[in-house]
Amino acid sequence: MEHIVTVRDAVTAFADYLEPTNAELDAIEQEMPVILADVDLLDAHIATLDRAPSELDERRIRRARRRALAARVTLVNRAAGASVSGGAA
Repeated sequence: MEHIVTVRDAVTAFADYLEPTNAELDAIEQEMPVILADVDLLDAHIATLDRAPSELDERRIRRARRRALAARVTLVNRAAGASVSGGAA
């Protein structure tokens, strides 16, 4: 019969590596506007799952979609600006 042992020591040995790094936290913080805009878009869609969308619902979905796209454009432009070093040629 094999004994069942806990794996606590094996797991806690890597506890320092389980935490996100500062670079990962910074990346999450930069992407947070996109994440929140996507959540708003999902909320707008979820609100219409059990019924036919009204005109107000359709406007809410369109606004949420535009905000999500704008947040993505801002993130991409910020990333492109950060990767370009120096001025225009």
